[in-house]
Amino acid sequence: MDFRAIFMGLAFALMWSSAFTSARIIVTEAPPMAALAARFLLSGLVGCGLAAALGQSLRLSAAQWRGVIIFGLCQNAIYLGLNFIAMQWVGASVASIIASTMPLIVAGLSWIVLRDRMKPLGLAGLVLGIMGVAIIMGARLSGGISPMGVALCFAGAMALAVATLAVRGATSGGNVLMTVGLQMFVGAIPLSLLSAFFEPHDIIYTPKLVIAFLYTALVPGVLATWVWFLLVERLGPIKAATFHFLNPFFGVALAAIILHEPLGLGDFIGVAVITLGIIAVQYSKRSPSQLKLTPSTAQEPAPSGH
Repeated sequence: MDFRAIFMGLAFALMWSSAFTSARIIVTEAPPMAALAARFLLSGLVGCGLAAALGQSLRLSAAQWRGVIIFGLCQNAIYLGLNFIAMQWVGASVASIIASTMPLIVAGLSWIVLRDRMKPLGLAGLVLGIMGVAIIMGARLSGGISPMGVALCFAGAMALAVATLAVRGATSGGNVLMTVGLQMFVGAIPLSLLSAFFEPHDIIYTPKLVIAFLYTALVPGVLATWVWFLLVERLGPIKAATFHFLNPFFGVALAAIILHEPLGLGDFIGVAVITLGIIAVQYSKRSPSQLKLTPSTAQEPAPSGH
């Protein structure tokens, strides 16, 4: 058994899932779009700086530039932007649960829009995923959770799913860290403009905010992405992908431990059902090329992080 790979996978899943909790801390004391734009700027500088130190080049292929622009806009600006805004009204556990349905959304869109064939196991996985979300959201909505916050989380997840399908295979060819850094800058630009026009810039500078901001920028944003690519290189994309099944559990657990967000029996049942659905969809894929998962999209090698 490769204990080093297991440790790397657990570390990745934990770091990736923790981004929802740190983001929740940030948006309680700073405007979400401004904070996210600043986070992308810092992550981009670190990512491009590390890439340059490793000898990576700005000379990307046309497909890589397309991936940088589409993912930078859809993943960073839209997906994470909507999640940051939504977490003003919903907890980190809810946001992490909705985000964990990404593989199910991508698989469903592939089946409905692209007419990709899906085995019975995959269809069963989609049904399980929908049931899991319904179990959790039914209890949460009846308990007074913001429907707008939930809708924003799902809209963000849908935007990233569409982008994932649009640039399938467009991010290969090396210069990984450079594409990660450049993608951060792409996401920072529209968020900065929107924040300037639509957000009040009332920021409460506290040690908690500073720590959460630096943590989100450097750990889920850069370190988790780096660990992910090391893990893929060590195990291959299919085996590495299995660690994503821990994200719903870690996301909910961290929100409960750090933010003291209440959890009910329905949350645990729903997370378990969603996880089973993701596993079923994942293992119903027809070929190894369709089994590649990323930190954020659960579908293609990621050019970006949380």
